[in-house]
Amino acid sequence: MTDRLVLMGVIGRPHGVRGLVHVRSYTADPDALAEYGPFDDGRGRRFALRWVAEGVAEISELTGGKKVPVRDRNAAEALVNVRLFVDRAALPEPEEDEFYLADLIGLEAVAVDGQTLGAIAAVHDYGAGVSLEIGARMVPFTRACVPAVDIAARRVTVALPDEVEVAPAQLEARA
Repeated sequence: MTDRLVLMGVIGRPHGVRGLVHVRSYTADPDALAEYGPFDDGRGRRFALRWVAEGVAEISELTGGKKVPVRDRNAAEALVNVRLFVDRAALPEPEEDEFYLADLIGLEAVAVDGQTLGAIAAVHDYGAGVSLEIGARMVPFTRACVPAVDIAARRVTVALPDEVEVAPAQLEARA
C-alpha cells in the first residue's frame, strides 16, 4: 500500500494579490495539514504550504530542490483546484478498527451470501456520502451496506441494497 496517494487537501481561490490562496484541508485537524507536506499534485509537481491565517496559506512549488513561492494573484489563480496528495506510506498507521479510505481500493468485495462481487475499484466522495465502486455497481459505504471491513484479510462484506446503480453500458448489454 505504499504506492497510493492520499488526498489531503485542495487549493482554492486566491486570497488577495500577493499569491496567497485558500486551502481546504481534509485532515482531522485542518491546521496540521502543512505538517504532512511536501505534497504531490498527482502530475509530478510538488508543493509546500505555510499557513498565514485560518484556511489561508502561502504556497511554494518545489523545483530543483528549492521552494519557489507563489507571489502574485495570477499565479495563485493557476493553482485553483490543484489537489494535494501525500504517499500513503507517509501517514501514521490508523488505530485498530480504523483505516484510510485509500486502503479499501483493491479489496475483494463479497456478498453476505458468499458470492464474489469483484474488487473495489475506487472510493468516491462527492459530499453526500462515500460510495464504493465495485464492477458496475456503486454501493453506499454505510454500515448497512458494508457491515464488515477486514483490511488484514483484504476483504469487505457487502449487503447489496435493493437499488444499485448499474452503468448504462451494462443496461444496454442486457437489452
